Amino acid sequence: MYEPNLILEQKHNDHAHMEKKELLTEIEMRAIDHEVSLVPYKKAAVIEALKIVQKQRRWISDESIDAIANYLEMSAAEVDSVATFYNLIFRKPVGKHVILLCDSISCYVMGYGKIYVALQKQLNIQFGQTTEDNLFTLLPNVCLGCCDHAPAMMIDEDLYEDVKEEQLDKILEAYK
Repeated sequence: MYEPNLILEQKHNDHAHMEKKELLTEIEMRAIDHEVSLVPYKKAAVIEALKIVQKQRRWISDESIDAIANYLEMSAAEVDSVATFYNLIFRKPVGKHVILLCDSISCYVMGYGKIYVALQKQLNIQFGQTTEDNLFTLLPNVCLGCCDHAPAMMIDEDLYEDVKEEQLDKILEAYK
């Protein structure tokens, strides 16, 4: 699991107040450097940097926003605006596995509601919540791009098409 490097930094010459600042790990910096090498300027790698850090930490904290901003020579506000624009960048802690349930019109017509109710019952959570054991977070997703195989859901990077209620036990068991 990821362990950030932490340093203590003096805040505006006030020796009484010390601030804890999270840094990027060596692995994260190497991966971001690779992405920076593929684009014309550092700022253009911000989305990839966010994805890299999230892959290591599972979500993007305010401290991670600051660390990415410093590394890419951007303001924290610029990085945060990108992070909050994309629905797959998580700004709150999520479970070990993220379930994205497609709620597009195609999935809705093809039985999304039954799948959602079954997931709620099975996991004892609603959209935006994480199970007590931190194993699953359930989130809606506007479209997973497989309308011809609705209803659909993703768990982490695994796509499930033509999902039926009776399949959910077996699908979820694979992630426990």
